[in-house]
Amino acid sequence: MHIQDFQQRLAELGAKPQHSGRITRAWLQGKPLDSGTRNQPSENFLPLSVREALPQLSEALDGLVRLRSEHPGADGSARLLVELGDGQMVESVLLPRDGLCVSSQVGCAVGCVFCMTGKSGLLRQLSSAEIVAQVALARRFRAVKKVVFMGMGEPAHNLDNVLEAIDLLGTEGGIGHKNLVFSTVGDPRVFERLPQQRIKPALALSLHTTDAELRQQLLPRAPRIDPEELMELGEAYARAVDYPIQYQWTLLKGINDSQEEMDGILRLFKGKFAVLNLIPYNSLEGDAYARPDGDRIVQMVRYLHSRGVLTKVRNSAGQDIDGGCGQLRARAAALIKPRPVRAR
Repeated sequence: MHIQDFQQRLAELGAKPQHSGRITRAWLQGKPLDSGTRNQPSENFLPLSVREALPQLSEALDGLVRLRSEHPGADGSARLLVELGDGQMVESVLLPRDGLCVSSQVGCAVGCVFCMTGKSGLLRQLSSAEIVAQVALARRFRAVKKVVFMGMGEPAHNLDNVLEAIDLLGTEGGIGHKNLVFSTVGDPRVFERLPQQRIKPALALSLHTTDAELRQQLLPRAPRIDPEELMELGEAYARAVDYPIQYQWTLLKGINDSQEEMDGILRLFKGKFAVLNLIPYNSLEGDAYARPDGDRIVQMVRYLHSRGVLTKVRNSAGQDIDGGCGQLRARAAALIKPRPVRAR
C-alpha cells in the first residue's frame, strides 16, 4: 500500500480533505483512526460511510508493520526489529531526544564494506506507507519529533516513496522540515529533486574519506562522484535551504583516520556550510574493521575544531547491544528474548 492508495480509498468512501486529514493525523500519531478532538468527537465529524469502514482501514494499516522485538540500549535508545506484511524485516531506532531512524529498503544495493545491511544486497523497496508506518508504530511508545532516513537502505534508490513519506511527515505528521533528515551516498537525482519539493529536508551526505579511489572501495556501488564534487553539490543545497549539510564519516582504524585525511578535510570544508559527523565504527564479530582508539578520536576532533571545522562525534545508537544497522535483522533467527514494550 502507498499513501496515495490510502487517501484514494478514503475519498471513495466519501471523505473530504478535512476528514482524510484528521484520520491520517490520528494514524501518524499512533492513535485510533476514530480519535476525535476535545470539542468535536469523530461521530459528530466523520461521515457515516467513513466511520463504518474505519475497522477495515485500521486493519490494513496495522498490517503494514508490526513490532517483532525491542532491544533497549543504555543510552536511552531502543532498536526495533519491525516485520512487514510479507514477513520481511527492517530496523527502526528510537533515538534519544525524541528522534526516530527509519528504513527505506529491505537490504541495500550500495554494498558499503562496513555495513551489515549491504551484505544482503537489495531485497525490495518499502512503500511510502510502510515508511511512515514505522513512525506511527514508534509513536505508540514515545514522542517522535525528528525522523532521520538513515536506517536500512539507500533512500535515493527509493526516491519517489521516500519523498512522498517526507511530504506527509512534514505536513500531516507535524514534523519540522529540518527535523526530517535525508541521508544518501550522493545520488545525483537527490540534488535535482530535493530543491523542487514542498518539504525540503535537511541533508546528510556519506563522505567517509577525501580520497576518491578509497571512497569507491568503501562504497563500491555508490555513484562515482569525487568528494570535491559531492561537497559542491551539497554546498549548493545548503545555501538554497539555508541549513548546513551533515557529512557522515564512519571512522575506520588505519583506513580513514590519518593525518593526511584530516588535512584533506580542512581543504574540502574550508568555507563550507557544513557539519562533520565522525561515527566510530560499530565492530562486527570477525570482520576486518575496527574503530580508532578513543584517544585518537579525541585528537581528531580537537585538530579539526581548532582549525574551523565544526566536528561532532556521533556514536551509533544502541552500540552496547551490538545493534549496528542490519545486525538485528541478520540475527533474527536467534534473537535475544525481547523485552515487552508498553504502549502509552
